[in-house]
Amino acid sequence: METTGATVTHRSWRSRRLDPEHSLGLRLSLTVLAAFLVLVPFALLALLVLGAWPPLLRLDASITDAFHGYAQDHPAWAAVMTVWTHVFGPGPLRVAAVVVVVWLVRRGAPRLAVWVAVTMVAGGLLGALLKLLVGRDRPDLLDPVARAAGYSFPSGHALNATLAAGVLLLVFLPFVRDSRRGRAALWTAALLVTVVTGLSRIALGVHWTSDVVGGWVLGVAVVAATSAAFATWRSGSGRPSAHPLREGVEPELADQRPEGGRA
Repeated sequence: METTGATVTHRSWRSRRLDPEHSLGLRLSLTVLAAFLVLVPFALLALLVLGAWPPLLRLDASITDAFHGYAQDHPAWAAVMTVWTHVFGPGPLRVAAVVVVVWLVRRGAPRLAVWVAVTMVAGGLLGALLKLLVGRDRPDLLDPVARAAGYSFPSGHALNATLAAGVLLLVFLPFVRDSRRGRAALWTAALLVTVVTGLSRIALGVHWTSDVVGGWVLGVAVVAATSAAFATWRSGSGRPSAHPLREGVEPELADQRPEGGRA
């Protein structure tokens, strides 16, 4: 009898895992697994940086030298990268996130506002802590085109650009879920901000390539993990499961009216 009961319990657990409508359903399980799998390459990269793995150091140095030489020979390119790195730096992106948080609260979506705030704050604090733990020095170049203070790994610009692009993408996808072109435009904008912001740090010689890759990977892992937590809350509160990459983390947002607006 005990074996039968254990078998029933085991099957019940598996069925919940495979039930898309349950808080521990298939989509949530896959999201958690994805977050974990994304953290694996980040952990490996961090270990290689800490261990000063020669092939990684040589690759970083060769890419940095190539970008630095190009920036020295093309001042206009360096100027564009400088403007971009300031416009899409951690400070402006956090301000944009605060604006979105306020807008979500006024629209009647406080839990989604909390998700945006938690994602940005948790990711930023994790990145700052890892910088201190790893303690990697920034590139030391002759005749640099830009300077930056603090440790190097992971890149704060790359991390915060990934966090901001990820949360803004998943917040605003509901408004274009019925438009293929709209979704494509939103995804393109998110990827452009993420990729070019990271590349600007390499182009200006203030980060190694592995710093930027580390920031990107960590940002994706944080967004995936907090999205999974938000999906748990949605399922636990009786809301239907969502397809985050197609319709955002809260598809109902597009149908909600701002507080004080007409129904």
